[in-house]
Amino acid sequence: MTGFWKSLSRPFWAMAPMEDVTDTVFRRIVASVGKPDVCFTEFTNVDAIVYAVRNAQKSVLELPVSLRSPGSLRADFASIPALQRLYFSESERPIVAQIWGTDPQKFYEASKIIKKLGFDGIDINFGCPVRDVVKIGACSAMIGKNSQVAEIIAAVKEGSKLPVSIKTRIGFKAIVTEEWIGFLLGQGLAAITVHGRTAVELSSVPAHWEEIGKAVSLRDQSESETLIVGNGDVKSLEEAREKVREYGVDGVMIGRGVLENPAIFNSKPACRSGRFLILNRTQKLKLLNQHLKLWEETWGEHKNFAAFKKYVKVYVRDFEGAGELRARLMNAASYSDLRQILG
Repeated sequence: MTGFWKSLSRPFWAMAPMEDVTDTVFRRIVASVGKPDVCFTEFTNVDAIVYAVRNAQKSVLELPVSLRSPGSLRADFASIPALQRLYFSESERPIVAQIWGTDPQKFYEASKIIKKLGFDGIDINFGCPVRDVVKIGACSAMIGKNSQVAEIIAAVKEGSKLPVSIKTRIGFKAIVTEEWIGFLLGQGLAAITVHGRTAVELSSVPAHWEEIGKAVSLRDQSESETLIVGNGDVKSLEEAREKVREYGVDGVMIGRGVLENPAIFNSKPACRSGRFLILNRTQKLKLLNQHLKLWEETWGEHKNFAAFKKYVKVYVRDFEGAGELRARLMNAASYSDLRQILG
């Protein structure tokens, strides 16, 4: 079941899910200056999803989440962290819920909830290398545990009837691209995003794009129709296009590059330079103001003011006086202080 994936023009560009960063507000801000072809939620624990819905008011799932306007986000949804992560707007489609965990039954239950919320697809995280996640046997710790992984994939398919994709790495301690990706290609997945590092490498070495190319070759040699998405060290659409030409991937997922240039997915060449759009000082500060406004409208008192400050460095960088302005903004004590400083 490929769903929307099959209709994507190739190559396509995806914005990587980034923990505590790529919420619905950030995704909409990015889309306003250059929309990626596919958006993902922050990764969300299946146990937390199931628990939250069981203990929330029955009305929490009455409407698809996308039908709720930001200004009227209900308290029983906005106040629960696991459900905050699953909030999205129509402007973000196609939107994929990324989930993680260890229990196939919880994956089944969570996928039924995600289907009801109106998502376009489900992505299972078998790649996160964070220690607290790995030590409970989840995410990248699942690499090579083929029986358990197959059971989880089957549970998500059965529970949601949505296209299922995977985000993973080329190994845990050692590179096992052929064995691991070869196994996943037999699972009837819509797409596999391959991050070109092992889990223990974290981001300390350059991404092994030759291994991502090997995943493409494995797919081409098989009867699989699974799309291969490459991920790792791509900082511009120029670089993304180079990776497509060199390694044959169907698409490229960009993560940290978005934090350096929120307009990274804007494919229209800048008028003077001929390069893709890079925001100037005025555009960056205008976008920061828009982000602040949408954050307040969407989350209000349901997210701590201090949590917003991590976005300041996304916009206040790479222009004269950025360091001084960033310091002032980081010292702000309230939303009104931020607005006053920004002018």
